[in-house]
Amino acid sequence: MAALATGGATPSDGATSFQRKVPASSRLAAIAGTRPSVRHGQLLLSSGLPSLDCVLGGGLAVGTLLLIEEDKYGIYSNLLFKYFLAEGIVCGHNLFVASAKEDPADILKELPAPLFDDVHKNQVDEKETAIKSKQESQESMKIAWRYQNLPKMEVSPAASARFGHYYDVSKTVSPELLKSIKWHRFFLPEEMSLHPEIKTCNMTCGYTRLLQSIQRIIYQEGFDGSYPQKKQKNILRIGIQSLGSVLWGDDICCTDNPEDIFSLTKFLYVLRGLLRMSLSACIITVPAHLIQNKAIMERVTNLSDTVVGLESFIGSERETNPLYKDYQGLIHVHQIPRLNSLICDVSGTKDLAFRLKRKQFTIENKKIINIATLINN
Repeated sequence: MAALATGGATPSDGATSFQRKVPASSRLAAIAGTRPSVRHGQLLLSSGLPSLDCVLGGGLAVGTLLLIEEDKYGIYSNLLFKYFLAEGIVCGHNLFVASAKEDPADILKELPAPLFDDVHKNQVDEKETAIKSKQESQESMKIAWRYQNLPKMEVSPAASARFGHYYDVSKTVSPELLKSIKWHRFFLPEEMSLHPEIKTCNMTCGYTRLLQSIQRIIYQEGFDGSYPQKKQKNILRIGIQSLGSVLWGDDICCTDNPEDIFSLTKFLYVLRGLLRMSLSACIITVPAHLIQNKAIMERVTNLSDTVVGLESFIGSERETNPLYKDYQGLIHVHQIPRLNSLICDVSGTKDLAFRLKRKQFTIENKKIINIATLINN
């Protein structure tokens, strides 16, 4: 019975029959690109933007949904969308990219390139050299005879524990890096041409087919934990672009009384159920400024876990205001999930602005925004 409890290890294997019991949080943290939250123990992954991770309390929780309210022209929301997917490529996660207006293959080709600067490379090389020298010194030392036959422990590189990366928006990811990951696509015009139109449960055909594709991948690839012994655990990153727009066959952006008023909310309800029971995380961009019925947007917000809105200065008075000259827009954190806690992990500041430099997109706290608000009032 002891052999079964310890995974079948016996003294004849050359190892002691005693094995230390590893906490569940430590086992989950072994997945690349993730780390457990200090507060609630939930497994976190990076959004691809370290400054956004800080605002959201350390990152995005696995099994949750991040909703991005698009800016007026969809420029900066599209950047956050690409950051999320690029981080998945660097971490070796599986990707699922869905869109109704742009081919997912073209989206991946336009992802920003990761920044592996010389300083970071030198730090990794120094750590690896230190690990090797330490191992050599340990081999040269004489140890007790009873420990000589025990198997040697492998030391993983320090770089694998890194959480969150930086990217250069002026460059695109290399084709070699794209080939190294596994990804799935959902292009709505392509799906509609291959299969006849269906409509179930007052949900548009595009939403139904999208849910079927996500569900199939989660079950077949084992992200629901159905193959814990046969397959190494990994994360599925799901990205859905401009959900709710006319291209998806939804009319919530066209009228106050759409034909399928609950179509989008039903989709989100089912999607959250799939996310909760799998090792996956999802980012969705929604043209909130085009949805005329505000009650629909409130339901969409309630059915999401994390909701972040982007307000661009393009075409507004703030674009020429000298107080905002260093920024391109504001970040509004509308909702943060409460996971295993009565309070949510949110930064103390609400004065958040973003700027797009030549190479990087950053979120910063600007106290002068309060002054500008008072002046405008």
